[in-house]
Amino acid sequence: MNRVTGLLIIEATNSNPNGNPDQESDPRLRPDNRGMISPVSFKRKLRDLVEDKDGPVWRSVSEELALDASEFAVLESRGRDRSVIEREAKDGTFQSKYWDARAFGSTFLEKEGGSAIRTGVVQFGVGVSVSPIEIERMTTTNKAGVERDKDRGMAPLAFRVVLHGVYVMPYFVNPTAALKSGCTSRDIELMLKLIPYAYTHTASYVRPSMTIRHAWHIEHKNALGSCPDHLLIEALSPTRSSAADAEIPSLSWADYSVPSGLPSSLESRIESCTDLIG
Repeated sequence: MNRVTGLLIIEATNSNPNGNPDQESDPRLRPDNRGMISPVSFKRKLRDLVEDKDGPVWRSVSEELALDASEFAVLESRGRDRSVIEREAKDGTFQSKYWDARAFGSTFLEKEGGSAIRTGVVQFGVGVSVSPIEIERMTTTNKAGVERDKDRGMAPLAFRVVLHGVYVMPYFVNPTAALKSGCTSRDIELMLKLIPYAYTHTASYVRPSMTIRHAWHIEHKNALGSCPDHLLIEALSPTRSSAADAEIPSLSWADYSVPSGLPSSLESRIESCTDLIG
């Protein structure tokens, strides 16, 4: 397994990419008014696609990769039985069963000391918007009220969305962590197959239009890394078409200058650069 540098270019249109529970589910913001998407939020979507074994994404991908469902359970699932997981950690079946623990890591059993998995092989960074974002808040209504004595319903300022934003989210594959987590190239291959469907197949009322425009997967020439991550990320990150507009919210994808690949000076330093989208 070689080191990998990845970069997701995510467009949000009239959607809430990641609500902040500390701010009444407002889209997450940095102090400079740039939007954020947490790593946990994105990994949750990948986990949901794997956990839904009857869903079209898992059925299609598992058939294509010939995956055994029993080896691709999700540790971070609702209704899990802690005693069962503790027993699995002691009898050695933990690593072979839970895909997300192998790929993303787990501190679930730290207090019991039953699992050696701490840091995962794949680490997603925080997604940050290229420019500041504008948030629209609207009151929503429905014809039939939820409360028994109400014939109509109203949710003041409940619909909170980003009008438009383009986010850059890096990820990294660290071969060193694979020695303890048990993660294999097959686990990584599953993640790569899932990424294009992360938003389209987990869309919701406040997240109807999230588009991964590019998902760059850059494999280095060796396990240590053959090119600095920051050079690759900077080379593939979108910029505003006009420098004067960099500090105002964008209106559409056309407001950005978007690289179509790496320059030749960097291509010669890596094994491959693939766009998982399209």
